[in-house]
Amino acid sequence: MEEISDKELEERVALLKKFRALLQRQRDKFREYLEVLEKQENSIANEDADALLAHTELEQQVVSNIMNLQKVIVPMADLYKKNGGDQKEEAIASLQSDLSTLQNQVLAQNKKNRDLLRSHIDSIRTQIAVFRNPYKSRRSIYAEKSATASMVMVEA
Repeated sequence: MEEISDKELEERVALLKKFRALLQRQRDKFREYLEVLEKQENSIANEDADALLAHTELEQQVVSNIMNLQKVIVPMADLYKKNGGDQKEEAIASLQSDLSTLQNQVLAQNKKNRDLLRSHIDSIRTQIAVFRNPYKSRRSIYAEKSATASMVMVEA
């Protein structure tokens, strides 16, 4: 087995620590995203449009953070593997497993929210289609043309 220098060992340890920290941050962001999606589900069920809008905006921020983290994690993972990280440290393997589980939960919750939202939209469309306007066949008194005086007589 090839021996490595102290400097190389320190670099590997620093890389491992950085990689682990990035994975932990991403795991925390996925948990945050899952919480937002769960709150969003309640907003959909309660038909609270303002809360739904707020959750959607927050969701976009969290997804953006996750995407930015992913841009750093992918090259870091490649670098980790190149520097002898093939014998996966248990902490890294555990973090990656947690991330995979959280990602699946997020995708499931996201699908559930989309389906719930879609059913609410279909319900609203049905209500609109069935809605009968009682004034539809009547003419508006404001739209009628009536005779108006063209001259006004003023007496002093």
